Amino acid sequence: MNIDNLSEIKKLDSGAVAKSIELLADQIREVLDEAHLIKIPREYSTVKQVVISGMGGSNLGAGIVKAVFAGEIKVPISILAGYQVPANVDKDTLFIMSSYSGTTEETIATFAEAKKRKAKMLIITSGGDLEKMMMKYDIPGLIFKPSYNPSNQPRLGLGYSIFGMSILLAKAGLFKIEPKTIRDLIANLELHDRKYRPEVRTVNNLAKKIAKKIQGKSPILVGSEFTTGNLRVMRNQFCETSKNFASYLVIPDMNHYAMEGLSHPKTNKDHFIFVFFNSKLYHSRVQARNELTKQVVKKNKIEVLSVELTSKTKLEQSFEMLQLGTWITYYLGLLNEAHPVSVPFVDWFKNELHKIDN
Repeated sequence: MNIDNLSEIKKLDSGAVAKSIELLADQIREVLDEAHLIKIPREYSTVKQVVISGMGGSNLGAGIVKAVFAGEIKVPISILAGYQVPANVDKDTLFIMSSYSGTTEETIATFAEAKKRKAKMLIITSGGDLEKMMMKYDIPGLIFKPSYNPSNQPRLGLGYSIFGMSILLAKAGLFKIEPKTIRDLIANLELHDRKYRPEVRTVNNLAKKIAKKIQGKSPILVGSEFTTGNLRVMRNQFCETSKNFASYLVIPDMNHYAMEGLSHPKTNKDHFIFVFFNSKLYHSRVQARNELTKQVVKKNKIEVLSVELTSKTKLEQSFEMLQLGTWITYYLGLLNEAHPVSVPFVDWFKNELHKIDN
């Protein structure tokens, strides 16, 4: 597969994945334009915790919000990826149901119990059953129209979910985000996106270069602090878009266990490639740990790639990583000669599961 050949790319990318990636800034702009329509009761500002119920691509945005704004959001956030509502959900909980399609089985299953516990509820969706619930029970939230995600894949519509979630939390009085901050971010994304598009040849395209280095191996992504949400996103996108298994590790936690597992099996050096995301905005001790961890990986003869995040703020670096990472996983999918939009095993699994009675 020649990822500089636009006709070859078009044959594989029949699901408009590249176009969805290009439209990230427009997704954010659309949410910002609709923010004034969102009305949230004043009493929501008194909650003591936030629980976000969502699966797969529908909880990725929540992970980024939780990581990037950890120092600003006033209450703890947890992400529920399953059927059962935690015992601590009560009337002092803001319970956010997030489903891109509005039909996610696990998320819908949590509704009745959260409502029974008198949790303060919000919904973010593009339609489906969750939209009907909003109307029936008069639940506030955001119904977005994913016109800037032609692939219709949740993992590629993160502009909607990240800023939809951010604005819901801000409107609930849990933190502040200025419209100018979002507009500046949009401008940066539009500027940098052009460096990674398919028409930019590999010699000048960092995303293509990294994808070629990763090809044939399982990437282990390494980051810290405000990038931990991005690690989850990229892990999912490697699996779904690239059809390439990936995992991630977080510094400093990984320094207390993971390094000892690099020695065996001896084939680790043949199968893994570690991709470190460096930032001058990390805690100084994390930056020191980052460099020492690379040395440990190299001592085990495992290849290391380093990506330097250079934007000015944590939010901008998070989106710098999101934009670059999404393009990397797209090109790796092409190199693997996989259709980047399709998720055949996920679709098969859901169909089979529907045949099984509850």
